[in-house]
Amino acid sequence: MLRSALAGPTLMELQSERTEIHRKYAEKLIQRGHAYRCFCSPERLDAHARHRSQAGLPPGYDRKCASLLPAHSEERAALGESHVIRLRVEDHPYRYPVYDDLVYGETGHKGPPTKLDLIDRVYDDPILIKSDGYPTYHLANVVDDHLMEITHVIRGTEWMSSTPLHVLLYKCFGWKAPRFAHVPLLVDHSGQKLSKRNADIDLSHFRDQGVFPEPLLNFAALLGWSHKEKNDIFDLKKLEHRFTLKFTRGNTTVAFEKLWFLQSAHVKRYVDGNMPQVNEMISAVAKVVQSTASPEQLSQILQSRPLVDMITPLIKADAKNYTNPKEFVARNSTFFTTDISRPPYDRAVIQFVIPFSSLHTAAAAVTLIPKSHWTLETLRENFATYDAASAVPEEVMTVDAEKKFKKELYHYLRWALSAGASGPTVPEIMIILGREETLKRLEEARKLTTEDGAVSPVAARLMKEKGLEPKTGSANKAQTKGHSWTPHPSLPSAS
Repeated sequence: MLRSALAGPTLMELQSERTEIHRKYAEKLIQRGHAYRCFCSPERLDAHARHRSQAGLPPGYDRKCASLLPAHSEERAALGESHVIRLRVEDHPYRYPVYDDLVYGETGHKGPPTKLDLIDRVYDDPILIKSDGYPTYHLANVVDDHLMEITHVIRGTEWMSSTPLHVLLYKCFGWKAPRFAHVPLLVDHSGQKLSKRNADIDLSHFRDQGVFPEPLLNFAALLGWSHKEKNDIFDLKKLEHRFTLKFTRGNTTVAFEKLWFLQSAHVKRYVDGNMPQVNEMISAVAKVVQSTASPEQLSQILQSRPLVDMITPLIKADAKNYTNPKEFVARNSTFFTTDISRPPYDRAVIQFVIPFSSLHTAAAAVTLIPKSHWTLETLRENFATYDAASAVPEEVMTVDAEKKFKKELYHYLRWALSAGASGPTVPEIMIILGREETLKRLEEARKLTTEDGAVSPVAARLMKEKGLEPKTGSANKAQTKGHSWTPHPSLPSAS
């Protein structure tokens, strides 16, 4: 398929619709003596090929028809006799011109001019027009590229063996040949050439997967290309200024994992720059959520908020992990359901055991915010200014102990709000869920981790100062035994 340089930038036409043009240029080569009509029957050519094969000789044509008089050749063709048109490859020592490849340097055929043997003499003389009147790729490619004023031809290394023939055709026509660059073949991890049979490599596949054009172009540009930049992230403008034809020689293994890395990197760039692509992501993610989440549960979580008000902060908070809408929703599935399947709580701090009651108190304190002030800034400030001294017993209070308490608190809140799933920070999770859903999940987590009779260290200290004793029921014994503040030997003492 070709884009016509004369008909405008949008008109597309099939190469098969240009047959008359190709035949016209083949006739010009005949008139200049660079080509001739060959009327040999398939049977004769087959017998000739078998004869040479049985003799252990390389294939070739004996130019039986090359000596036909032009008038006789034209008459036979006019009468409809089946024939092909062959290029007459001259006998000079370097019959196929050497050319300068932009990747491989000077290259081309430098073999003997003809194939000599004791039986007969044969020639390359490749076919340009087949017996059905259609051109071979070699002729059509050269003619079409010239008419479209192509200046550079960049293609796979499998075409290197054909390029000397193409250069010769340009020379026979008297045209200036374009610059040629042969880039590595793309192969899979097993070394097989990448094709539609063994991989989804159609552009529509990546578009349907939600891949943006820039990461895909970035990915394609890096296949075999060597550059000196600090990282592999290139937008279109940067590629225009940095891209060169400095390619590695040899096949290039395609690792699609790199594509998803680039997708995430560009998405983060879009989010940081508040670019139009962010709206595309929000819309795509919203469609996936609406098609997969329970409407009833989603309504409970949203509490009359528009869905985009939930998805927008989620994308901004977890942009670095965005690959495509479906995977993004699956990764953050705990935000879109009220059925949170929390695993058994696994503590983050091992030097000493922090009572759940202390974590409950801290969780309540940092979220004690009216709806009108439920903002990311307020939540972050509450976490930053929360005084762990109110939850840590005096006998183990150190700077290190306070840090460990906050570490445990963050760990507990992530478990309570998103079942421990990685992703946005805890304050960001609270904004995404909204105040009502956050408090609801914290209450669920509190009930899962509450023991009857348990008291926080602060409450225990106040009761002791007033001469009161905590309950001594079995549950409280379990709290004291299983959740004591006994420091690990490696932890500094309070003094």
